[in-house]
Amino acid sequence: MAACTVSFLLWIVALQWISAQDYSSQWAAHIEGGLKTAKTITEKHGFVLLGEIFPDYYHLEHSHVSKRSVNPGIEHHKKLTSEQNVKWAKQQKILSRSKRDYLTYVRDSRDSKRFAIKGGLNDPKWPKMWYLNRGRDMDMNVQGAWEEGITGKGSVVTILDDGLEKDHPDLIKNYDPSASYDMNNRDEDPMPRYDQMDTNRHGTRCAGEVAATANNSLCSVGVAFGASIGGVRMLDGDVTDAVEARSLSLNPQHIHIYSASWGPDDDGKTVDGPGELATRAFLEGISKGRGGKGSIFIWASGNGGREHDNCNCDGYTNAIWTLSISSATQNGHVPWYSEACSSTLATTYSSGSNYESQIITTDLHHECTSNHTGTSASAPLAAGIVALTLEANNKLTWRDMQHIVVLTARPTHLLASDWIINGVGRKVSHSFGYGLMDATTMVRLARKWKTVPPQHICNVTAQVFEKPVPARSTVTINLLVKECNSVNFLEHVQAKISLTASRRGDIKIELTSPSGTKSTLLAPRTHDNSHAGFHVWPFMTVHMWGERPFGTWQLTIHNEGKLLGRSSLHEWCLILYGTKYSPRTLSPNIYPVEQPPKPIPRRNSKNSKKKSKKSKSQKQSTTPISTLIKQNISSNKPNVHIVLFPIPNSSKLSPTLTDNIQTYPSSHRLYSLQNVDGRQTKKNLSPERNISPTTSATMTDWEMVFYGTIFPPEQTHVLPTTSLIQNRTSQEEPEINFNSGECRVTTTKCLGLLLILCAIIPYF
Repeated sequence: MAACTVSFLLWIVALQWISAQDYSSQWAAHIEGGLKTAKTITEKHGFVLLGEIFPDYYHLEHSHVSKRSVNPGIEHHKKLTSEQNVKWAKQQKILSRSKRDYLTYVRDSRDSKRFAIKGGLNDPKWPKMWYLNRGRDMDMNVQGAWEEGITGKGSVVTILDDGLEKDHPDLIKNYDPSASYDMNNRDEDPMPRYDQMDTNRHGTRCAGEVAATANNSLCSVGVAFGASIGGVRMLDGDVTDAVEARSLSLNPQHIHIYSASWGPDDDGKTVDGPGELATRAFLEGISKGRGGKGSIFIWASGNGGREHDNCNCDGYTNAIWTLSISSATQNGHVPWYSEACSSTLATTYSSGSNYESQIITTDLHHECTSNHTGTSASAPLAAGIVALTLEANNKLTWRDMQHIVVLTARPTHLLASDWIINGVGRKVSHSFGYGLMDATTMVRLARKWKTVPPQHICNVTAQVFEKPVPARSTVTINLLVKECNSVNFLEHVQAKISLTASRRGDIKIELTSPSGTKSTLLAPRTHDNSHAGFHVWPFMTVHMWGERPFGTWQLTIHNEGKLLGRSSLHEWCLILYGTKYSPRTLSPNIYPVEQPPKPIPRRNSKNSKKKSKKSKSQKQSTTPISTLIKQNISSNKPNVHIVLFPIPNSSKLSPTLTDNIQTYPSSHRLYSLQNVDGRQTKKNLSPERNISPTTSATMTDWEMVFYGTIFPPEQTHVLPTTSLIQNRTSQEEPEINFNSGECRVTTTKCLGLLLILCAIIPYF
């Protein structure tokens, strides 16, 4: 009995110790009146002012409060907030944040040997940097940019991590003290804390990938070896919302790119994201950073693949402000640690299986390593490529950069089973985003880039209701989007969802656009046993980039739980980010797009099954020959335009194009029909069913398919005039007479007759 009592007490103490990590001794406070007033107030109540987060927002610490406590410091909080100038204050909670590499048990390859490489760089590890130099579209194409004189010069990159060995021989030349700070020790020296296990090597490794000096006979070569590099030491201590906010907003008029290879725990059961201060830091960065062009935040997508994690449960990687980067192995496969996620924009190379090579970079103690791993290694490579792109055009905004990544990423040589073609013909994957980043192509496109149109935001709220989702069932909810605050061309799409579930890990959520692009917002997570569900959680997808938003959106929720695993959807809304005008008209598409391999919907497709059951002798409603030109925005192919010719039930079947295509849609709709990609626009002419009463053969259906473009190729962006259409439709059409059993057609129309016969014969 005594032993049980002791065990119980020890368990209580352990539980309290774990809970004691919740509250820190730090506060964030909004104090009006300037820095002098803030110091006076904080000192009066025993606080130490650690620094400014935003104007009039301060980071504080109380010396008489435990660094980790199960209970909040209520008394100190009351005293602070009693001051008239204190408009808001919050005691900070300690957050769990993990670096996104994984421990390898292979001894690091540390080699300081110096030798020259004939005809190339003399950095000893350069020949083994396969992800930069193997060519054949199987690297990230950085050498082409280097050959054009682009090295990242003028770009400033900061690594938000566990420190930076600023005196490393391969980094010291490019080290920038103005891009560095130590949030843990609260000084300007970002040097890491050394221990026997080298646990704080992460930041130095990431920095070398970006800006290791080239051609100095040392270690490796950075992607942007001419860029300036800094480091923020912020992970080697208690991480709070205030610490993250200060790190993300460090010197935003000097720093261009913030690279982060960490985030909430990748354990397959955590749902977490930036707090209110960090969220404001992101917003301040994209709106005010870099002189208003916007700070560029690059984030590693996560290493929770083995735990069946999903990075849409990570509020950093699924934010529209971050450029989320995934990994590919040396052989182009999905790594075992990778998380499939709809918010991933693109991919760079990293580690894979044991037999595949890893990433080479700088290491602690002035050494070099060949064993950098995980999505931690992917994000800095992306940061280096972005630094090259900014040198080519430093006027690019944060959204420009995301557009350039989408337009230039290469899906070739990346092997995954989840590649799809979206509504604008681009390949996209939950594993790789739009593909492998291509440095040279990004640089060349950046030189001639025109700023994308302003961002518009449309919030479409579904009708508030309670929708139960029983175990082993699926619920689909439709949401119609019409005119939407000038969002005509999509960028990011968010679905903010509130639901409860007896087991959160059983839930799968999919979103389908009006163009038919299906995106998995959340996959089942086997380790997530939480009952918390989701509360207004913003699931994000980039898979509809460039599509039109108009039409019916479908939200599908699957409950894969056991018999009693109930779930209920409480509310959801759709947030559409995009532009009024098409950014595509401002620049050419770098890689050809493909038509989505989806069936072309017929008009009134919902009733097609009912119609097929009707008697063939049943008469259709007779109407004069008419034309309907319509952009089928609610179909699976928004860029396919259908022309329908209802035909009277007569013995003579002779549709002509003459004087039929005369009615134009509005100028706005006509603009939307433009073939801006140079692809064929497809028109279907589908006459109504016609049954001939005088022949033994009965034609039940026929179809003519014309392939072409709306405008002459040299006038792609010019609206057509009536004369163009009149000239195009002034030709005669062949006539087929089924009464006589003969076909009479002029000699010049033989080809047209042949096409019609090919369409008719299969129906006899």
